[in-house]
Amino acid sequence: MAEALIAVHDLRRTYGRGRTAVHALRGIDLDVAAGQLLAVRGRSGSGKTTLLNLVGGLDRADGGRVHLAGQEVTAMRESELLELRRGTLAYVFQSFGLIPMLTAAENVGVPLRLQRMDPGEREERVAAVLALVGLTAHRNQRPGELSGGQQQRVALARALAPEPRVLLADEPTGQLDSQTGREIMYLIRQLVDEEGLTAMVATHDPALLGVADRVVELTDGRLDET
Repeated sequence: MAEALIAVHDLRRTYGRGRTAVHALRGIDLDVAAGQLLAVRGRSGSGKTTLLNLVGGLDRADGGRVHLAGQEVTAMRESELLELRRGTLAYVFQSFGLIPMLTAAENVGVPLRLQRMDPGEREERVAAVLALVGLTAHRNQRPGELSGGQQQRVALARALAPEPRVLLADEPTGQLDSQTGREIMYLIRQLVDEEGLTAMVATHDPALLGVADRVVELTDGRLDET
């Protein structure tokens, strides 16, 4: 097995206290190999989103550790987490999160502007990732002029623009019809294979479960291999 790019040990997260406490994660251990597409399945409320949020530093664990690309995420300061999310790590969510007044190309260029990339290099990279997701012809359209599947492709292109090593996707087909969802899942599979990404995707979509290298299941905050 390839070296683990994501390593989770005894990860715990509880929301609330006392009798109303919700134990979202109850001591999760998980390794994700470099170049692997891992699907995390589970019913609503099983802890999928919490797990991704802790791996990516969007939430703080109550206990345990997360290492990502050799860095301990659970020990990072906010400024360090921000740098992690601007380079090593990228997110794709169920809601596309695009800026309505910007074109597809401008949305994709946002993280590169934050990196203060040279404008010429930025334009080249935007063009490259839009071509990668099949949206070159739609670069000047705004989100409201695009279908749901096209918007999710823009979101993927934006995530890929800074050349991250890890992609975290939380129910990326949740707002799409089944056919479009399959297209997005196969695109993620292609990106893992061709771009050398390591992807961790929370989903219950059978289309992704069928193309993942590995599937794990969360049930009441506990993890099982399937």
